[in-house]
Amino acid sequence: MDGIFGVVSKKECSETLFYGVDYHSHLGTQFAGLAVWGKELNKVIHDISYSKFKSKFFQELHFLKGNKGIGVITSQNPQPISVNSKFGLFAICTNGFISNAADLANELLKEGETFSSSFDGKINATELVAKLISKGNSIEDGIEKMFFKIQGSVSLLILTKDGIFAARDRLGYSPLVFGKKANEFAITTETTAFLNLGFKVEKNIFPGEIVFT
Repeated sequence: MDGIFGVVSKKECSETLFYGVDYHSHLGTQFAGLAVWGKELNKVIHDISYSKFKSKFFQELHFLKGNKGIGVITSQNPQPISVNSKFGLFAICTNGFISNAADLANELLKEGETFSSSFDGKINATELVAKLISKGNSIEDGIEKMFFKIQGSVSLLILTKDGIFAARDRLGYSPLVFGKKANEFAITTETTAFLNLGFKVEKNIFPGEIVFT
C-alpha cells in the first residue's frame, strides 16, 4: 500500500504538502514525489530506498511554490507524472494495483499510444492510468471509465491548474479522506497527517467516488 496526499490552499502550500506526504513514509520504501501548481507545474521525484523522505525533499521546497499540490510515498512506480492531454496539463499520483496492466498497455500501444516512462522493465502503472483517463470525454468521465477498464484497485489524485481531483478505488481497498482547516483543504490516505497538521476530517470518500476541490 502506498500513501497519497493533496492540498489546496489560499496561501503557499509546499510546507503542508511536504509534511503531509512525510507522515505516509511508513507506507512506501522506493520512491517519493511532489508536484505543485503555482505560476506553472513543478514536480520532483526521488529514490528514497537508502535515505529518508525529509532529507531528500527539504532542500526542494524553494522550487515548489504554489497554492495546490499532490504527493506520494510509494514502493512501486516513480510518480507523480505529468501529462499533456486534451484536458490540458495535469499531474497524477496513484495508490493501488492493476493485474491486467500489461494487456491494457499493449492495447493502447496498438492504438498508436506511446509511453515515456517505465520501471523494472514494465510500463509505469501511473502513466497507464493517466493514458486511460485521457481517453474519456472529461477527467471525471475518464476516471469512471478507467475504473471499469482495469482489473484491480486504484485511488488517485490529479492536480490541474484549477484544483485537485480525488478518486477512491471503486472496490474500497484503500482509504481516502477529505479534510479542511481555515483556508485549506486536503485529501489523504491516512488521517494521521490531518491530526498533526490541524485538519479536521470532513468526510470519508466513498468507493468509486470522485471529488474536486
